[in-house]
Order: sequence, then structure tokens, then C-alpha cells
Amino acid sequence: MDFESVFTAVAVGFEIVGAVVMVVGFLIAVVFGIRSLARGEGGHAGYTALRTTLGAAILLGLEVLVAADLVRTITSKPSLEDAVILGIIVIIRTILSISIQIEIDGVAPWRRALLTSGGQLLGQAVARDRDAAARAAAERDAST
Repeated sequence: MDFESVFTAVAVGFEIVGAVVMVVGFLIAVVFGIRSLARGEGGHAGYTALRTTLGAAILLGLEVLVAADLVRTITSKPSLEDAVILGIIVIIRTILSISIQIEIDGVAPWRRALLTSGGQLLGQAVARDRDAAARAAAERDAST
């Protein structure tokens, strides 16, 4: 195997991971939305859980896909056309990431005091869901 084929395989691996992150994130988001509804938190809470978790998964997936594009470009034969294509892809994905981040947080990323990655947002969604489930269990135990 030569250098280029190894890094092409690495780039494909990154692309697969990025796609899997988005699909699994979608499934987790649906579960969190349903669990929120099942706990009786209402439709708005369920929608917020679904939207926030899905947005975080998409952000994380986009970050991995940008890494795949960078690996693929580093190992390809340099050409102006490839550089322009990579630039356009990165710009589009960056704009998507920023707009999703604004939708999730309600504020532009550069206006936040602490920047949060897609992985951190997903972790926060998991922690919120775990805390809500613990509160619901505690309420159930207290009523019996």
C-alpha cells in the first residue's frame, strides 16, 4: 500500500465516522425527545431536547467531515481546482456549523464567553436527560 491509498482510507474512515455520528445522534435525539414527553415535561421540552441533541450531533458530524476533507486534500496531488473545491466545502460546512450553533444557543458563537463544541453540547444533553430522569424517579419514589 502506498502513502496516498493509506490516507485515502483514513479520509474514508473519517467520513464514515462523521455519518455514523449524525445517524446515531439522530436516534439519541429522538429517544431524548420521547423520554422528555414520557416524563410529562410537555411538548416544548421534548422539542427542545430533540432539537438541541440533533443539532449537537450534526455539529459533531460536520467537524469530523471537515477533518476528512482536510486529510483527503493533504494527500492528493495539489491543484488549484482541488484547493478551490476544498475551500468551498469548508466554507459551506462552516456556515452550516455556525448557523446550527446559533440555533442551539440563541447567540452567535463569537459572542459567547466560553466556546462549546458539538461533543460538549451532546454531553450536556446527555447530562440534562440523566438529571431529568433522576428527578422523575425521585418524584415517583416520593409519591409511593
